[in-house]
Amino acid sequence: MRNDLRPPDRQPLLPVAARRAAAWCGVGLLVAAVAALGVWLCVTLSAAVTPVLLALLGSALLGPVYRRLVAMKLNRSLAAGLTCALLVVVVGGAGYIVVSALIDTGDQIIASLKDAAKEVSRHFGAAGTSLDDIVSNAKPFIGKFGGTAATGVLEGVGVVAATLAASVLALFLTFFFLRDADKAVRALHDWAPGDSGPGLEQMARRGYQAIEGFMRGTTLIALIDAVGITVGLLILQVPGAFGLGALVFVGAYIPYLGSFLSGSVAVLVAFADDRGPAIALWTLGIVLVVFFLEGHILQPIVQSRTVQMHPAIVMLAITAGASVAGVMGMLLSVPLTAAAFGVLSELRRHYAAGSGNDPAVGAERSASDGSAPPAASS
Repeated sequence: MRNDLRPPDRQPLLPVAARRAAAWCGVGLLVAAVAALGVWLCVTLSAAVTPVLLALLGSALLGPVYRRLVAMKLNRSLAAGLTCALLVVVVGGAGYIVVSALIDTGDQIIASLKDAAKEVSRHFGAAGTSLDDIVSNAKPFIGKFGGTAATGVLEGVGVVAATLAASVLALFLTFFFLRDADKAVRALHDWAPGDSGPGLEQMARRGYQAIEGFMRGTTLIALIDAVGITVGLLILQVPGAFGLGALVFVGAYIPYLGSFLSGSVAVLVAFADDRGPAIALWTLGIVLVVFFLEGHILQPIVQSRTVQMHPAIVMLAITAGASVAGVMGMLLSVPLTAAAFGVLSELRRHYAAGSGNDPAVGAERSASDGSAPPAASS
């Protein structure tokens, strides 16, 4: 009789599907909160974070040189020092060439853009007027920046000093990143909870390989694009060809958006030429051919070993980086996103294979991926 009077079992308030969805929403909110906190900390501590990121990109760019020097039985400190010296020569030389080209041809490019704006306004009205306003406002800004960088006037001393300090700090960090990479790997194993060290090491390697591939591939592609477009502009006798080529080289480090903007500037400068719109059409053809070769031949070949990202993801990363840290955020967002995708890809492979944290499996993966041993990675 008592069993008959027992109340029925209570059913859960929500079905299983709804509870799972709620759990995943909670996980998503937690991840978003952690990411937002990380971005806030990076922005707040940008004076320290920016040199670290620049050093990471520098060590990724010239890491193979360091490993080659170590393989030649050079002392690690000496190899790292020579690599940093080469980094100064490469970055400083490229920066000098780009800045010199922009300073020498900047007025000519701006004058051509103003002429192009007048031609556009003649055909399209308000659009050309807006373009003319942008160019007119850009000239004082570029002139002020160029004067500050070239003459070191008192107004720009603080900015120049901060930039110089960040560059020196990034150079020292690059030296330590190269020389002490093996110590960092050992520290990762020591601090990793349980036996998760090999898995964490493999994910770190995959993320670093993505940055390394992006930096080397993008630099090579930027150089080829700049040389190709500069040669074409010189053949067409477009004003400011070297400065436009320098813009193409710098813009290539911002995928899609940078190439589009620098190519548009070249076409507008050619459009303002006295020889008529035919030169602009030829310039447009050269730009399209170079970018077609980049997208369909160079990128698949040069960056075939890096993490492939959809263009929509790249554009979202650039937009997010610009909103957080301006131009510097646009430059850093894509390699950091590539590193994140590399880590996620390795994490997915790790759990899909069900390998746990077996060190032998990690060593086998390193061999199959062509990864360098811990002492030779950077």
